[in-house]
Amino acid sequence: HHRPRARLKKLAFEFDFGELAVKGRTTRGNILTKYAVNKITLKEKGLSTLGGRKIWFDDAVFRLNGDGRGNYLGEFAGDDKILVITRNGYFRHTGFDLSNHYEDNILIIEKFRPGKVYSAIYYDAELKYHYVKRFMLEESEKPLSFISEHPDSRLISLTEVEYPRFEISFGGKHKSRDNEIIEVAEFIGVKSHRARGRRLTNYMVDNVLEIEPVVRKEGVPEPDRDDEEDDKAGLPADVPDHPAQMKLEL
Repeated sequence: HHRPRARLKKLAFEFDFGELAVKGRTTRGNILTKYAVNKITLKEKGLSTLGGRKIWFDDAVFRLNGDGRGNYLGEFAGDDKILVITRNGYFRHTGFDLSNHYEDNILIIEKFRPGKVYSAIYYDAELKYHYVKRFMLEESEKPLSFISEHPDSRLISLTEVEYPRFEISFGGKHKSRDNEIIEVAEFIGVKSHRARGRRLTNYMVDNVLEIEPVVRKEGVPEPDRDDEEDDKAGLPADVPDHPAQMKLEL
């Protein structure tokens, strides 16, 4: 904003710094205006022309850093997000500011990639059955649950493998049953994170073990599935604003 003066008709103007070439620190720079300036306001941040920022997560202090300590999350710029999934079946997204602090029950922390598919097995304490689901995660700064909201429900296993397989062993009065192998992509289609999923089995489960995944040739379509139980009862969209291994204990 220019200071008001006689014969100066245009008191405010915009300038895009992205139009300037990147030069050395000793360069004087360009003249922005020859008139006296009253105020400068940042209207909008653009993407960096110098590339993204490399970010690591240090699980000793649950903080981000740019110094190479901990697990490398990737290169971030602009509106890129970090996805956090906790062991009790919640997820949320954050920016990549180094001042961020994270909960201590993290199962997965990684760069968010929209459209990525996850597969989960969880125990629904309300219905007293195990369920399996394949789902994508919508962007949300607020913690959301992808398992049943019952306080005794628990996440059993979560995987990022494209075509996972699980071996189910049975317990209780069903412990004499042979183990079953579930190929998740054949068992259920990809749904919203709010979908309940499909009942894993009608029998008492003793253990769930992720085994060697299916390898499909590129371009081969997924088989038709019978999703008759899928989405019969959805999960809530919201959960309380508190933070509630790839393999968890049953």
